[in-house]
Amino acid sequence: MEKQIWDHWLDELLHIKFGIEKTTSIIIRDVFELLLFIFMCILVWRIAKKILHNVLPKAAQKTKTLLDDIFLSKHVINSIAHLFPAILVDIYAPVFFSKIPSAVPIVKGITDIFIVIVITEILMNFISAVKEIFEDNEKFKDKPIASIAQLLKIISFIIAAILSISIAINESPLILLSGLGAAAAVIMLAFKDSILGFVGSIQLSLNDMVRVGDWVTVPKYGADGDVLEINLTTIKVQNFDKTITTIPTYAFISDSFTNWRGMEESKGRRIKRAVSIKINSIVFCTDTMIERFKKIELISEFIAQKETEIKLFNQENQVDKKTSSINGRQMTNIGVFRAYLEAYLNRNPNIQKGMTCMVRQLPPTEKGIPIEVYAFSKDKNWVNYEGIIADVFDHIFAVVPEFDLEIFSAPSGNDFQSLKK
Repeated sequence: MEKQIWDHWLDELLHIKFGIEKTTSIIIRDVFELLLFIFMCILVWRIAKKILHNVLPKAAQKTKTLLDDIFLSKHVINSIAHLFPAILVDIYAPVFFSKIPSAVPIVKGITDIFIVIVITEILMNFISAVKEIFEDNEKFKDKPIASIAQLLKIISFIIAAILSISIAINESPLILLSGLGAAAAVIMLAFKDSILGFVGSIQLSLNDMVRVGDWVTVPKYGADGDVLEINLTTIKVQNFDKTITTIPTYAFISDSFTNWRGMEESKGRRIKRAVSIKINSIVFCTDTMIERFKKIELISEFIAQKETEIKLFNQENQVDKKTSSINGRQMTNIGVFRAYLEAYLNRNPNIQKGMTCMVRQLPPTEKGIPIEVYAFSKDKNWVNYEGIIADVFDHIFAVVPEFDLEIFSAPSGNDFQSLKK
């Protein structure tokens, strides 16, 4: 009724006071009303934006929680401000477009779709805000927060798309959903990586297989470094050469990988390396050798104890050493060498004493007999760890000749040249 009174008053004003023809005055009136309507929408948007920017941030600062501070950012407030003119258009479109009834459904449809898009944008910003808060919380550092956030955003986007399409075709969303049943296979194919990634991230989280910050090695993808980010479909690994490797999340379930977290959380980092000794350099210890070995501080007590033990055994069993030098018990240079290495490792301040520490002999190969050092270094830092290993094996390489042993090395060209001479 008020619209009719307004139209009549404006028509009379244009026709009588300004002398404009009736038909022309109606056109001018309609254009004026449309411009006035647009101006009102812009004015409402500006006022809402101004109020929201002045009121909401101040209210958020008074609360202790960070959720409202992140959620009520400038971008989110702008999105909320967009709702007010859209709602105004949605309510008053039938009034302002009463002379053009066919335009009302189009305007309302476009407005409703715009409202759906804005609400979806606000929801996605809320999800991002919650994700940011959870990622800063130490309790959730090992959870796939990014994957869950991405999944929620995808679901929000799908719902928004369904609602927008249903508004555009003027059908119920339920009818549209029932029609999507036939396209389920296509949807599954399109979102295969997302579905597999989500399943993989849930399994990784429940089994605590990978966390952000873990050092992982994935040979299939050439990845060896720290986990930077766990997303819905991918896991980013920063290699030690500072390159970034992107690996499908599900690959951590379907393929093998190494997580070094256990080592980093333990008291030491494992040293497991061997040196090959030439078999033909292994001999029984002579009296001269034994006397020389007694002068080595680390094994002097061991040699004296072992010598007494062997003499006592041979005497009790009446071993005839004169008939053959191999009769009875005897020490070997490689056995003494292993005892020396064990004593050296136990004395080394860089070796963790509370963990396994041994020197063992591995099965012989075509390259000789491997003598393996199995111990744990106190320092787990990669650079320092490599330095500790280098120091240990530098010493081993230098001390091997003292036991009349030789380290295997493949012959080089110079070795063959010397044979000719």
